[in-house]
Amino acid sequence: MGNHRNALVAAVRQELAEARGAARAVLAEAESARSEAQTRRQLVRDAYSTCLNQLAEARDSARRDIQRRFQFESSRLAGNVRQLAARNATGAAGLPWRMWSPTEPQPGARPGLLRIGTLTLDDTAALPALVPFLDAAHLNLDGPAETADGVITGLLLRALGTTRPGDVELTVYDPEYLGGTLASFAPLGISFVGPGGLGPALDELVEHICRVNESVLAGEYQSLADLTAATPGPRAEPWRVVVLLADSATTEELTNAQRAQLDRIVRTGVSCGVHLLVRGLELAEHPTVRRLKVRDQTATCDITGDLEIRLDSAPPAERVAAFCRATAERLRAGPPPARLSDLEPREFWAESSAHGLVAPIGDSTDGSLIEVLLGDDPPHALIGGPSGSGKTNLIYAWLAALSTRYGPEELALYLLDFKEGVSFARFVPGPRDPAWLPQVRLAGINVNGDREFGLAMLRHLSEELRTRAQAAKRLDASKLAELRAEDPDGHWPRIVAVIDEFQVLLAGRDAVADEAVSLLEDLARRGRSQGIHLILASQDVSGIEALWGRSGLIGQFTLRIALPKARRILGDDNLAAAVIPRFHAVVNAQSGAAGANQVVRLPDAGDRLVWRSLQRRLWRDRPDGCEEPRLFDGDAVPLLPESCRPAGPVPSAAHPVGSSPGAVLGERIDVAARPARLRLGRMPGRNLAVLGTRTDEACDILAAAALSLAAQGPAHFSLVCLDPDAARPAARLIAELPSADWCDALPEAPPLDVPHYVIGYALDGGADQALLRKLVTEGPEQRTHVLGWWRSVARLRDSLGGLGARLDPIGAWVALDVQGADLAPLYPQPGGPAWYPRTRRALFFDRSVHRTPEVIVPYEVNSDHT
Repeated sequence: MGNHRNALVAAVRQELAEARGAARAVLAEAESARSEAQTRRQLVRDAYSTCLNQLAEARDSARRDIQRRFQFESSRLAGNVRQLAARNATGAAGLPWRMWSPTEPQPGARPGLLRIGTLTLDDTAALPALVPFLDAAHLNLDGPAETADGVITGLLLRALGTTRPGDVELTVYDPEYLGGTLASFAPLGISFVGPGGLGPALDELVEHICRVNESVLAGEYQSLADLTAATPGPRAEPWRVVVLLADSATTEELTNAQRAQLDRIVRTGVSCGVHLLVRGLELAEHPTVRRLKVRDQTATCDITGDLEIRLDSAPPAERVAAFCRATAERLRAGPPPARLSDLEPREFWAESSAHGLVAPIGDSTDGSLIEVLLGDDPPHALIGGPSGSGKTNLIYAWLAALSTRYGPEELALYLLDFKEGVSFARFVPGPRDPAWLPQVRLAGINVNGDREFGLAMLRHLSEELRTRAQAAKRLDASKLAELRAEDPDGHWPRIVAVIDEFQVLLAGRDAVADEAVSLLEDLARRGRSQGIHLILASQDVSGIEALWGRSGLIGQFTLRIALPKARRILGDDNLAAAVIPRFHAVVNAQSGAAGANQVVRLPDAGDRLVWRSLQRRLWRDRPDGCEEPRLFDGDAVPLLPESCRPAGPVPSAAHPVGSSPGAVLGERIDVAARPARLRLGRMPGRNLAVLGTRTDEACDILAAAALSLAAQGPAHFSLVCLDPDAARPAARLIAELPSADWCDALPEAPPLDVPHYVIGYALDGGADQALLRKLVTEGPEQRTHVLGWWRSVARLRDSLGGLGARLDPIGAWVALDVQGADLAPLYPQPGGPAWYPRTRRALFFDRSVHRTPEVIVPYEVNSDHT
């Protein structure tokens, strides 16, 4: 029993121990699971915390990026707004009051926006707040009267300060203060409307709008703004600004009829230049009505939405009064003269010259531009006025108006100034400015001593007239318009030749004056039909002997322009030029007949900076192929062209240039600036004598001849210098010639395969007379030619054998300071040529070519500075 009990106890204990072990294992496993769960929960918490931190950092970074992008975009947009504001509210329209001053509008410019304050976007960006007004809107203000009246005062001052005096008419209705609110504008002639006058004032405005629509716009234009943009000159009708400073009584007393009239003005006023500026009265809804809600120092506008406008303070009263007094004085003096820019068209080079040239030269006393015509009638113009009366200024203004309307394909200008000056030099390229006026083909300056150049220009125009007449005859056209219609691919611009102080060209009783008068008369008579027009300007025509008995010439100049104190330009019974003030002119298109006068005020057209700006603009727009104009300066000395100098290796004798090479002696006085050449062939007399005592010019002529001959092919030169003063130029020449010998005496004519030229300096200084006669007589047949310098005709005769010697071997000569009578032995006609020597001019005669000698300009060749 006891053993059984012990065994049972032992078994139970064993089971209990196993149960305890199992329980401990379960507890250990549970503890392990709980520990693992805690670890997993910690990991999740750590991951979530990390994600939250990363999300916060990303959000902060995005917020910073958005802020930067917003600031960048805000700054960019603010800059764009400022640029637009500066472009649309220039000068007096947009400057703060501390910098404000009136600004004159540019011709054709439309009114811009007007500043009333600033828009504040943040602490740093302040933008100008602008509102439209003239030609754009009515303005309706609502708020405290004192603040609103300050805004109105500023708007009126800006509007008046950006327009010309008289372009804005002001009407004020101020029943409460009886006009005292805007009394500072009284000097401008404001129309003040009394308390009982609102109805009649509205009726008068409606009648004005009806008149503008019927008589001014006439169904052709939608608004006065469109009409002003389409037509040059001043505005057809001034703006009418009506300020209504209403009070509560006004609103209550406004009848239905008056309200209807007001509504009509709101609908139709802007297009007819009528603008309402209203405070204290609600205007009807319309797209042209802009509303401002004004508070003490701020406002909002329907243009800017909810953005707050910080209003500018009212302009200082003393500034308003000073401006109005100055403007009133200008109004009493009348409109100012037109500026040079006022003569410009809306669009450059948009006109056709087929039927004539129409351009303004100034304006009348009411500000309207005065246009002049060159065409079939009148064809030519005569300008007269004493020294200092403004002829050059008038010509400048006329040329500016023509050159901005008609391009180089429509107009060609030939300009000649016989005064001792450079009036037309600005129209051609210069050393400091490469620009030129594209219409100019030729300009002559300092030509008072070179009447031959004026004659050359007339010959050129006469040849052009002949060419056009032949083309017109071929195409059965009677005038330029028909020729251009029949030959649309041809180049037929109208030609205008301006000759200032033309009486110099016609002065004297010589061949130059006679031929010039004949050419002028032919051009004046036939040029009108072929588009060639003459503008002659002179101080006085009474003393021009060449015009005596040629009434047919002056009769062609039916357009007369007389400057103050001009004589003999208008009719004998027309004394208008005697009473006009300075900077004015009388334009008469009926040959000066009394009753056909137009008095024009001339702009200041002489400002070089203004002209340079205009000319550069035209020059930049010149068409391809527009050639640089020819300039003839009577005071300039031309240089020998590089094409007339030898360059590179000397051509071989197997490649001769011809049997008659040409020696270049100087520049011809003609339109093309061609060189004067002497052909040296194998004919008797093919020698040259340079005559005169001007050593430098004689040496230059011989050097130009020698270098040009050397440039044409293989040749040999023998230089003989018998004057110490010519030794230096001779040494320079021989250094540049490819094949040359220095000889102490005249050389024999050696047998050569190339031409041989004997260049003799001062051959009257002891040259062998017998050898000289042999060279000039027999040399040309053997291709040996003498080009020599003698200091007088008598010395040349002595070198060739004395009084009885024949001068036939000298077939060509160039005379420097030798009187015409002294040249008689060398001239085929008795008495010698009409030649009056002058510096840097020479008389060239080749008896095998010339009927009469021609004046040339010796080139500068081997002087110290060349």
